[in-house]
Parts: sequence; structure tokens; C-alpha cells
Amino acid sequence: MNQTHLPHAVSRLRSSRLERSTRPFLARGGPHGERCAACRLILSHCLCPLRPVVPTRAGVCLIMAEHETLKPSNTGWLIADVLPDTMAFGWARTTVDPALIKLLADPQWQAYLVFPGEFVAPERVITQLLPAMLPDTHPDSQSKRPLFILLDATWQEARKIFRKSPYLNYLPVLSLTPEQLSRYRLRRAQKEDHLCTVEIAALCLSLAGETLAAQTLEAYLDVFTEHYLRAKQQQKLDLDDAVHQRLRALATPS
Repeated sequence: MNQTHLPHAVSRLRSSRLERSTRPFLARGGPHGERCAACRLILSHCLCPLRPVVPTRAGVCLIMAEHETLKPSNTGWLIADVLPDTMAFGWARTTVDPALIKLLADPQWQAYLVFPGEFVAPERVITQLLPAMLPDTHPDSQSKRPLFILLDATWQEARKIFRKSPYLNYLPVLSLTPEQLSRYRLRRAQKEDHLCTVEIAALCLSLAGETLAAQTLEAYLDVFTEHYLRAKQQQKLDLDDAVHQRLRALATPS
């Protein structure tokens, strides 16, 4: 896991967002606010040496609310850390990035808009991937790759993005029914069954048969949470605790 990584899609989106700011953004935490540019944590609790990368057939497209890229607690960043095929776009009410429209029209992908089915017309809702999108045993298969569109925002913002993005209206809506409660401890959710973005991505990857990537994302979230909270509480890290051991085990080739 010790390797140099180029800026990923969410990192680039954050840089673009900062360039448009009229005043500097100062994240809270740490003396003088010194944070690692790559993982957003204070330098003493940097996560970078532990970052895993898991190539997948499935892709993830994050449509991010205005301030999400600036929040150190944002978990869409973790998805981009782990999955090379992660795309990220900022959302605006009156404009849409042409690159997003081009991505949605790319014939290599079958896009799924991930959103609770209870808020969607029933004819759009599915709970499993379309059969042609599942992993195929034939090496020459021309089936499309699944692309999971995740609205990376607060619940109120996500509902607004869903309602006011007509270019998403033709996509099938993948409605997840997670059995577990959220393990995310860095922000308060309205309901215990509201999962954070990285947990939703892990469920999507599991549906796509990407078990290693799903497990790695979950383990990476646990490690990130541990680093974040210990940094906030000014506590030392235990790099040999259960969450770190699990991540190392997943990242070590068998």
C-alpha cells in the first residue's frame, strides 16, 4: 500500500472548487490547520501509507453537492482513493458539466442512479443489476460495465439533486435495501439506516460481484474513521489494532 498516487477525480474537483473561492477555506482541527493534501487529515495521522487501490470492472460516478469536496469528513473521497474508475462532478442547478453528459452516453457503461425507491416512480425502480451487467464468464463478452451514480450530499441536498437534474431522469434507479446500520461516526444521520456514500458504494460493488473492492472500501472507511477521530481527540494511533489488521489483510495478495 506504500505507493505514490496522482490526484484523483475528487481531489481535482476540490482543487477546482478552491480556485473559485473568494476566501481561503480553513478546515478545523490540528495546530495551525496543517493537513495532508492527499488524505485531508492532520499530518500526524496521515492515512496515505495505508491507501489501497482495487481495480474493478464497475465504475462509480459521484455527483457532489457544492461544499462536499471541502469537508474533511467526506467519504466520496475514499471511494476515489480505492477505485481507479471513479469520476466526480460538482452539481449546480442551472448548469451541467458536458463531460458528465458524455459519460452517461458512453456505450461502455450501463448507468444506475442509486436512490431510495420509495421516492421514485415504481416503473423506474430496480433492486438488482440488469442480467447483462453481471460478471460474464466469456472473455469476449461485449456487455456493458455497471456505472453507479451516487449523489454525494446531505439527504436534503440529495433529494434536491434528484428532483432538479433532468438529465438523470431516463436512468434506472437502483434501490438498495441494506440490512446493516451505518458504521459512519463522523456526521450525524437523520436515521440509523441512512448510510454514508462509501457504504452505499460498497453495497453497489457487492451487487456487481466486486467482493474484494466492497470489503476493502468498508475496511478503509473504518481505518479512516479511526484516524479522523483520534486526530480530533489528539490521541495516538494504534496501527496494529483490529481495523488496521483487517485492511492490511485485504490489501495483501493471497
